[in-house]
Amino acid sequence: TWMALTVITIVAGTVLLMWIGDQITEKGIGNGTSIIITVNIISALPGALIQAWKFFTDGSSPFRAIMMVLMIVLLLVVIAGTIAITQAQRRIAVQYAKRVVGRKQFGGQTQYLPLKVNYAGVMPVIFATAVLSIIPITLGLIPSIASQPWVVKLNGQMQGGTAYYILGGVGIFLFSYFWVAMMFQPSQIAEDLKRNGGYIPGVRPGKPTADFLDFTMTRLTFAGAIFLAVLFVLPVITGHVVGLPPNSLVLQFFGGTSLLIMVGVVLDVMRQVETQLLQKHYDGFLRKGKLKGRYDRLGQPSGAAPRTAIIYLWVVIAILIVIGITAYTYNSLH
Repeated sequence: TWMALTVITIVAGTVLLMWIGDQITEKGIGNGTSIIITVNIISALPGALIQAWKFFTDGSSPFRAIMMVLMIVLLLVVIAGTIAITQAQRRIAVQYAKRVVGRKQFGGQTQYLPLKVNYAGVMPVIFATAVLSIIPITLGLIPSIASQPWVVKLNGQMQGGTAYYILGGVGIFLFSYFWVAMMFQPSQIAEDLKRNGGYIPGVRPGKPTADFLDFTMTRLTFAGAIFLAVLFVLPVITGHVVGLPPNSLVLQFFGGTSLLIMVGVVLDVMRQVETQLLQKHYDGFLRKGKLKGRYDRLGQPSGAAPRTAIIYLWVVIAILIVIGITAYTYNSLH
């Protein structure tokens, strides 16, 4: 009875969260499921701050305060680097042939085909960690080898040992190329360019274009895989240098899936807010850092836009922070 009730509760809660995520996606801004996951990650932030404060201000060493400042600087650098790599892309120039339709001339302009450095996103890290978690479970289900010394040692390594991070880094590289090979189709892109009269300067249309795109994406994927592997091992390296335990809440904000998901969700929400502002005839805030309307009511260039949009944005951010703090407080009391 207890097991059946547990299964029903988990399934019902999962369905409810899926429904809430769909409602956020349909009627709000951003991907609802990703926002819910981000809120869950943010809910650990107050606990991480308290844990870091207690660790660095216990008075055991005069260098702890300096180390705390260095940790904050490192965190800002890691976040900035993650944002930069997530946004980084290789822009390939595409020239379109001129076409004359009636008395009008179309084409002739140069456009750009963006290829992201981290094309695979967070998926290689998720796949690699999932496979690593399956290995000890699978070995434990085989009675003939479950008690073997090498199996016991391997299971211990899979709980955060050196072998775990070595295999995780190799898995991230493999899954990065696997994901790009599944999702990126250079032959289809080359065919679409050829059909629309587009070509890459210096590259022949058709198969040579597909080979060029595949070669370029392969090099970009290598750089993206290195970035993901560094983020995967950075928390444990930071913890080893500072002296924090591997399961510390503080370390999850220095890399891994948590940081990638948070950065990706925040950037996605900002892009969608930017799109909404542009549709409402504002200049946006991603490039200039402030909101200005293009024209006022008389059709003249406008000054500052009404603050309603930016107020709504800050309200959403405040709500996410409050939800995170509330979730942490509830978990602490229960």
